[in-house]
Amino acid sequence: MKMILASASPRRKELLQLIGLNPEILIPDIDERIRPGETPGVFLKRVTIAKGISVYRKKYFSHLLVSADTIVMCADSLIGKPVDREDAFRMLTQLSGQRHEVLTGMALISQGETLFEISRTAVYFKELSKGEIDFYLDREDYLDKAGAYAIQGRAAIFVEKIEGCFFNVMGFPLNLFYRMLQGRGLNLYE
Repeated sequence: MKMILASASPRRKELLQLIGLNPEILIPDIDERIRPGETPGVFLKRVTIAKGISVYRKKYFSHLLVSADTIVMCADSLIGKPVDREDAFRMLTQLSGQRHEVLTGMALISQGETLFEISRTAVYFKELSKGEIDFYLDREDYLDKAGAYAIQGRAAIFVEKIEGCFFNVMGFPLNLFYRMLQGRGLNLYE
């Protein structure tokens, strides 16, 4: 079965290639803004599935469509992607010295059936000085990243520990993906 990844994220493609897959990439065109009163779980499910459906409708019914969306939660606040440097600085200040959760919604869509699950990883940041945040923002691409950081880049030194899937923090929980494939009767290694 041919696989389509409905994502603009180069990290998701790289992670799939890491496990030997080379999906076709189609970039979804959807509104990713949170709606008034929408809970994080409802938001994540709606956006993740909408990404897949936006591509699925383009006549890929017989393909396996994979879509994902990642958010950060800190003290019951949803943190998405920053709109500018000032927003990124605010986000990193909010995460400084705190435990936050990275949630990735994942959907597999094929032949009219949609499977959806959420992966959760707790991340603990050290206290960050203004200078550390400025140094980071001067040197990293933070605009396309939930919480304004990438754990696989310079922000790795901010992380004291994680509880859960490391790859989830990168935006694509490989173990969850594999378990969902197995749930559909697909196995990569048999």
